[in-house]
Amino acid sequence: MNLPNISPRQPLPTDLGEAMEFIRNVPFFSDIEANELTKIVRVGVRKKYKKGSIILLEEETGAALFVIISGKVKIVRTDDDGREVILSILGENDFFGEMSILDGLARSASVVAITKAELFMIHRRDFLKLMQDVPSVAISLLKELTMRLRKADSQIKSLSLKDAAGRVANVILQLADDIGTIRKGRVEIDELPLQQDLANMAGTSRETISRVVHMFIKKSHLELRGNKLIINDYEKFKSLFI
Repeated sequence: MNLPNISPRQPLPTDLGEAMEFIRNVPFFSDIEANELTKIVRVGVRKKYKKGSIILLEEETGAALFVIISGKVKIVRTDDDGREVILSILGENDFFGEMSILDGLARSASVVAITKAELFMIHRRDFLKLMQDVPSVAISLLKELTMRLRKADSQIKSLSLKDAAGRVANVILQLADDIGTIRKGRVEIDELPLQQDLANMAGTSRETISRVVHMFIKKSHLELRGNKLIINDYEKFKSLFI
C-alpha cells in the first residue's frame, strides 16, 4: 500500500448551490431542509487521494466522517496472516467512518482508495454537534446504518451457507448495489475490481472467481467487456441467488 497523499485543507466550492447539490445526493442528508444543508456545507472540507492511498487505518482513533464525492474506495480488514479481506467497495455519495464517530473507539477497518478519490470530510466534533442541532441527520443516519446491518447479515449468510457460485453471485450483486448503474433492467459495473479483490470479498480463490464468472457468462447471466461487467437481467440474476 502507498502512504497517504492528501491535499491541503480546501474550502468547499464558492458556488454554495453546487456544494449543497452534492450534499443533497448523499442518502442520509437527502431529506434535510436547505438551511440545515448550509450548516453541513460550512463545517465540511474536501480532501483528494491518489489511487492506492491509505485513507484510514484499522485501529487508529476515529476523528472524522467521510463522504465520497468521486472515485471508489475499499473497506478492508487484515487477518493474522496478513491477508486482506474486503468488506465492501464504496463509490460516489457513499460514506464511511460513522462507527468511530458515534462511539469514539478505534477504526474497525482500513479504507484504501482503489481509484483517484475526492472526499468530503466532517470532523467528529462538528458532526456530533450537527446531530444535536439537526435531529433529522441522526434519524437518517440510523436508517442508513440499519440498511448496512441488513446487508452485512446477508453477506454473512452467503459466506457461511452458500456454495462457490452463490458466494461469487452475492459479491457481484453487492457490487451492483454499491457501484453499479442500472439501465432498463441491466446493471453495468464499471472498473470491476481485480480478481484477487473479488476473491477476498467472496472468501474464495482467484481461480474460482474466474471459473464461476465464465460459467455465468456462458449461461448469459453476465457479459464482460474489458473491465466492465454487465448483469443482463438484474432481477432474474438476483432471484436465482438470493
